[in-house]
Amino acid sequence: MKKGWLALVLGLMLLPGAGAAQEAPMEMGTPFTLTCPSAILTEASTGRVIFEKNADERRPVASVTKVMTILLTLEAIDEGRVGLEDSVPVSARASGMGGSQVFLDADRTYVLRDLLKSVIIASANDAAVALAEYMDGAEEAFVRRMNARAAELGLTNTHYVNCTGLPAQGHYTTARDVARLSAQLDAHPLYYEFSTIWMDELTHPGGRVTQLTNTNRLVRFYAGCDGYKTGSTNEARYCISATAKKDGLRLIAVVLGAGAGQTRFDEARSMLEYGFSGYQLFSPVREGDALNMQVPVRLGGSDSVSAVSGGTCALLLRKGDQSRISLEVALAERVDAPVKKGDVLGEIRVKQGDTVVRTLPAVAGETVELPGMVHGLLRIRDHFMLGR
Repeated sequence: MKKGWLALVLGLMLLPGAGAAQEAPMEMGTPFTLTCPSAILTEASTGRVIFEKNADERRPVASVTKVMTILLTLEAIDEGRVGLEDSVPVSARASGMGGSQVFLDADRTYVLRDLLKSVIIASANDAAVALAEYMDGAEEAFVRRMNARAAELGLTNTHYVNCTGLPAQGHYTTARDVARLSAQLDAHPLYYEFSTIWMDELTHPGGRVTQLTNTNRLVRFYAGCDGYKTGSTNEARYCISATAKKDGLRLIAVVLGAGAGQTRFDEARSMLEYGFSGYQLFSPVREGDALNMQVPVRLGGSDSVSAVSGGTCALLLRKGDQSRISLEVALAERVDAPVKKGDVLGEIRVKQGDTVVRTLPAVAGETVELPGMVHGLLRIRDHFMLGR
């Protein structure tokens, strides 16, 4: 590729429209009255914020804390460090946590699957601590991993003191961080197997049975809602991180500090309804899409190579705004053989009006090898004779 083209691409990649502008809320203020002191509505896959209210205000969030506890458990399962059928011992400390619980028996063992289900459905403090102790030896060690994972995810206004969300000095997060953290659960289909259960039961080792009822009423009473977490304490008031998916669009509504339990559900529902009624996820180009353009290949077994999209672009747009989206493709004037399938040939600029909002690589759609010896010599002769 020519150096001049590369400089052009690098310069465009730094345009504000390709990065920083995407982080601004799509709407200023809130489009309707929210009584809760802090809230945010986002789209899960892109992280785009539709609107927010005091979203960076540090607050206690009670059992919404367990989103991180659940995430770390799911990641440990995916990594093979623990298994769903593992036998987990329950300490006296775990069984005596109080608050929301499933009344685990101390000094008995439970199947990890049942403990995880109890945390997701019933927000069980005792089950959360039992899982933490099993995975890291002690809740304190698990909490250190919670904080380390928060740092990795860029949750700059979050600090955990325990894995349950029970009141503790220095334990806080924000609506924005809760939304970003909650979106991570979407990478774990196992989570939704439990989060969508409305009622179930836990059978204890001795045969005793505890009924489990999902603390998130929206799972039952709002179509499309399939998860995340509630929380409430005197300090945190009433909180929820709720998600719903409709027509391929997954939204996350976080409500913190509501004055009543039903208020958090009502306001989260209103936020989700607003998002679904006014926004859509639009993909103007997907990975592998043909760009119907060729790049000349010098000294190759073929004279040119086709260009295809090297990635997928998903944009959160107001309904009807897809007509303002266009694609602009910049390709190298030529490349030298050999060219491997997937080699970068240029870039695709996704524009909203006149603003570049995303850049993606344009890549080779196939491999072009160097020609055989005889054919290669003839092609070299032709290049020299034609002054190419």
